[in-house]
Amino acid sequence: MDILIMIGQLVLSLSILIILHEMGHFIPARLFGTRVEKFYLFFDAGFSLFKKKIGETEYGIGWLPLGGYVKISGMIDESFDKEQMAQPPQPWEFRTKPAWQRLIIMLGG
Repeated sequence: MDILIMIGQLVLSLSILIILHEMGHFIPARLFGTRVEKFYLFFDAGFSLFKKKIGETEYGIGWLPLGGYVKISGMIDESFDKEQMAQPPQPWEFRTKPAWQRLIIMLGG
């Protein structure tokens, strides 16, 4: 029984740390007018345990407890997404923000 309590405490502690870390990216992104597409606790490889869309952001809990993530519009790897790079940048995208705002968003976590 003690081992189950310890596992539960570990998962709860990691969840709090992950949420605080991801909020460090989420809050500055929203303050600077950047669109946040997803905010997830744990990874949702294939499916998620819970998800709800509020406004333009999908909040969820994945099934793989190895971290979390915030998906920010316009934060792309040019080597993977040539099609999106060909589109004109939108004002809510990460790539259109000044360097100092992008730096704050990245270092916020």
